[in-house]
Amino acid sequence: MKNFNTNLLFLFLIGFFASCTTNKQIDLIVYNAKVYTVDSAFSIVEAFAVNNGVIVELGDGQDLLNKYDAKDKIDAQGKFIYPGFYDAHAHFFMLAEAMDEVSLLGSTSFDEVIARIQDYKTKNPDKKWIIGNGWDQNLWETKDFPTRDSLDKYFPETPIYLTRVDYHAALVNGKALEKAGLDSAYLVDGGLISINEEGIPDGILVDNAMQLVKNHIPKQQNSALLKILRRAQDSLLSVGLTSIVDAGLTKDQIESLKIFYNEDSLAIRDYAMVMATPESIKEFLRSGTYESDKLTVRSFKLMADGALGSRGACLLHPYHDAPTQGFLLQNPEEFDKTIKRLANSNFQVNTHAIGDSANRIILDTYGKYLKDNQERRWRIEHAQIIAPGDFDKFKQFHIIPSVQPTHATSDMYWAEDRIGPYRIKGAYAYKKLLDEYGLLALGSDFPVEHFNPLYGFHAAVARVDSKGYPEGGFQMENAISREQALRGMTIWAAYSCFQEKKRGSIEKGKDADFIILEEDIMAADVAKLRNIKTLRTVIAGESVFIRKAG
Repeated sequence: MKNFNTNLLFLFLIGFFASCTTNKQIDLIVYNAKVYTVDSAFSIVEAFAVNNGVIVELGDGQDLLNKYDAKDKIDAQGKFIYPGFYDAHAHFFMLAEAMDEVSLLGSTSFDEVIARIQDYKTKNPDKKWIIGNGWDQNLWETKDFPTRDSLDKYFPETPIYLTRVDYHAALVNGKALEKAGLDSAYLVDGGLISINEEGIPDGILVDNAMQLVKNHIPKQQNSALLKILRRAQDSLLSVGLTSIVDAGLTKDQIESLKIFYNEDSLAIRDYAMVMATPESIKEFLRSGTYESDKLTVRSFKLMADGALGSRGACLLHPYHDAPTQGFLLQNPEEFDKTIKRLANSNFQVNTHAIGDSANRIILDTYGKYLKDNQERRWRIEHAQIIAPGDFDKFKQFHIIPSVQPTHATSDMYWAEDRIGPYRIKGAYAYKKLLDEYGLLALGSDFPVEHFNPLYGFHAAVARVDSKGYPEGGFQMENAISREQALRGMTIWAAYSCFQEKKRGSIEKGKDADFIILEEDIMAADVAKLRNIKTLRTVIAGESVFIRKAG
């Protein structure tokens, strides 16, 4: 009996001391950091704890280390942590495809375009089509649109399709036109088939006319598609992006994403906008919204007009440098009909609008159906040129401006030539839009611009390009603060997608999506901002990118 009692006492003491010393098991503690939470108070803490992909507590690092027993620990070594960056307007599939295409970005002449295509063809002799992207005639000495003549001379048997940097115009050769059966020009609603003096298509297709050839380009199979998407994803994760808005996808693309995410083949979070065609509207209104852990489908994207660089943006008055006002991609009655239909659904409405006429039409049509219902969170994508009397409509109708700061610093070299000294004051007016609505959703529009979110952060606060031009900044009255820019690429971007309660800031109960940067973007010299490296990217508590030392 004595031995029995002694053994019982021994077991009791073991259990007692174990209960006193055993900490709660969790997955991760991050400590020894300067953590910008981007909560409502813009608080800064030193550490936080994560379990099951969710933040469970923030505070002092030693306190959390004493309180919890974590499977993994990250000693940030005094580095700087932010919520995962959220690109509020991007094109994932286009970026993935562009990485396989001939890059024409930065080409300074059409001769250089030809040379790059020749080099690409030599390295890729088995390509049935040559697809390229990124040419911009504004960078050339002769700023007129190119024509197909040289393409026909050097590439008579290979169909070629080259999109302009804004993806709103394409140059094709005769073989591509032949594949599309396009041997004469005709009127295209919301588009243009450019012709030469003989009335024959000269190779330039603008906006809706581009699809006439694009429809004939062979499509990727899912296995090949996943491969290029994962490659593009690696680039996005390496610059701290944890969430993106995929601005305009087809039904087939969304179905592919569902398969990939169900297989856990992609890590980055994707808020997918459905491209609003009559067929897709009918299909998705029937099937309803969709949300998984990393893929959300609850919005439609409409296209009001084209781009400023290709003179497809729809203006209230003619361009300053050409006798055209651009054009709408649909007539106002069609927009009204579509928006009315979507207003009676659970889907968000997001519309691409560049010119002041396009923005006015969409603002007024939104206002007709929103009826002060702020929770609809309808967005205007780009909101690039706004007439003076239209800014207050963003506040009046509760419309979110979704803007891309690098557009201002890319376009500033020629934008005033397009629209003149008066209208330029209402262009790229991010501070004015922020003051009206109270927040901005910031994105990049990649691959139209580079996908690195710090390029946009730099452009938003400094209003200069990578070369520091212009001295003093472009229209600095519309620069925004660093805090505002950080909010725009985290919590405000999440808000614009109805996700502010689960991501966009580092707070208890939210997804553990965060990044570690090598320097503090809130304090670093402006000239350094674009070059600050992401050291680690984490989604739902899992490290999806770690920069190698050196």
